[in-house]
Amino acid sequence: MRTVYTRVASPLGELLLVGESDGTAEGLRLVSLSVPGQKRGAVVQDGWLRAPELFAWVVAQLEAYFAGRSTRFDVPVAEGVGTEFQRRVWEVVESIPYGRTLSYGEVATRVGTSGAGVRAVGTAIGRNPLLVVRPCHRVIGADGALRGYAGGLERKQLLLGLEGAACASGVRAGG
Repeated sequence: MRTVYTRVASPLGELLLVGESDGTAEGLRLVSLSVPGQKRGAVVQDGWLRAPELFAWVVAQLEAYFAGRSTRFDVPVAEGVGTEFQRRVWEVVESIPYGRTLSYGEVATRVGTSGAGVRAVGTAIGRNPLLVVRPCHRVIGADGALRGYAGGLERKQLLLGLEGAACASGVRAGG
């Protein structure tokens, strides 16, 4: 497997897509999808191969999503990324339907943790390497306010608006 990448324009800015591939589009597994200035976002490394042709089907799904023609992604992702707890949280995040939101507390309950667990859930969500595809933007504060997003709260608001998700207009930096 080789690390491959491409960049693609989007309403969020230029996206950096990183994957592992055996050299074929069918063998591609998405490792990261990040936006400019993202906290802990991927950075192209020496030895990575720029291979836009391998990402054509991922890019087509992203374009359909941003155009409002698609509400979900069918993208194989790399296995073994994240801790067991993070993967459990990300699984709950992936189950949030298009246009809907859950609070951090609701995610914590579904993961089987509570109280201080909400903070751990927020940390796990903040480490999601697959923005947009794994819709962590659908997790909001208990009061409906936007809280925390590695890609920036303006982008979270844009994504929720695109999906027609109901949330409070308040944007708060805390998570």
